[in-house]
Amino acid sequence: MWQGLFLCGSLTLASFALARLPALAVSGISPLVFALLMGLMVGNLPFARHLPDMQPGLKFATRYLLRGGIVLFGLSLTLHQVVALGPGVLLLDLVVVISVLLSGYYIGTQVLRLDRETALLTSVGSAICGAAAVLATETTIRSRPAAASMAVATVVLFGTLAMLVYPLLYQFSGMNEGLYGIYIGATVHEVAQVVAAGDAVGQEALANAVVVKLVRVMLLVPFLLIVGQWWLRRPAQEGAGPAAGKLVIPWFAFGFMVMVGFNSVVDLPSSLHQTLVIAGQVALAMAMAALGFETRLEKLKALGIRPFILGMILFAMLIVGGGLASQLLMG
Repeated sequence: MWQGLFLCGSLTLASFALARLPALAVSGISPLVFALLMGLMVGNLPFARHLPDMQPGLKFATRYLLRGGIVLFGLSLTLHQVVALGPGVLLLDLVVVISVLLSGYYIGTQVLRLDRETALLTSVGSAICGAAAVLATETTIRSRPAAASMAVATVVLFGTLAMLVYPLLYQFSGMNEGLYGIYIGATVHEVAQVVAAGDAVGQEALANAVVVKLVRVMLLVPFLLIVGQWWLRRPAQEGAGPAAGKLVIPWFAFGFMVMVGFNSVVDLPSSLHQTLVIAGQVALAMAMAALGFETRLEKLKALGIRPFILGMILFAMLIVGGGLASQLLMG
C-alpha cells in the first residue's frame, strides 16, 4: 500500500508548492486541481505502466482519505455564519443548486447524450462546490475516474473564467456591493474562486460571498443522501456503481455535519484548527492525485467536447439566472 500512498503524497507536496508560486497564487486555483493534473500527467507517462502495484494505496486514497478530507472540510463552516444572512440565503442557494442540477442532468443526458455519470458529476460541480462536490459524489456513486476528471476539468475552466468575469460585470449589474457578494457566493463554482472574485469587488462583497458559498457547501449533504438512493434505481446497463438493493449511506456526509456543529460550539486553538483544516486539504489533494493517476487520456478523449459544452451552458445559467434570482430573493 505504501507505494501508492507515497506517490500520492509526493504529488500532493508538489501541488501545494505550485499553488504557492507567486505567478500561480494570484489565479486562485486550488492545490486540489494541481494534484489532479499532476496525477493525470504522471499516470499517462510510458514508465507508469511499469511501476510497482499502486492499486492498494490509490484505492485507500480515493476512498478513505477522500472521506476524511470531506469530514474535516466541515471545520470551514459554522452554523452562526449560516444564520447571519437570514433564511433568504438558504432559499437562494436551494433555487440555484436544484435548478442547475436538474437542468444540467437533463441537458447532459437527453440533449448532449452524455453518459449519466459525466452529466451528474459535471452538474454537481457547477451547482454546489466544485471539485470537492465532484469527489464526494464520485465516491458515493463509484463512478469511473475519467468521468470525475472531466467534471473537475469543467469546474477549473469555467470557475477560473468566473474569477475574471464577475468583477468586470459588477459595474454593469446595478447591484450594491453586499448584494453582488451574495450573487457571487450563490453562483461561482469553488470556494477559492468565490474568495478571489469577492475580494476583487470589495470587502463587503467578500464577506457575504463566503457565507453564501458555505451555505451551498452544506447542501452537499442532503444531495449525497438523495443521490445515493436514486442511483440504485438506475438501469443496470448504465455503468458501474453500487449493487442493486444495497443501501448507500454516505456516512462521511454526517461526519461533515458533525464537524460543522463542533466548529460552531467549540473554539479550538487557532493553530490546532488550522492544522486540521490543512490536514483535510492534504487528504483531498491526495485523493485527487490518485484519481488523476488512474485516469487515462484516451478515456477523456472518448468523452469529447460535450462535457465542456454542458459546463458552458451551466456557466451561462449561473451568471444570468443566478443574477436574476439574487435580485428577486435578496434585493
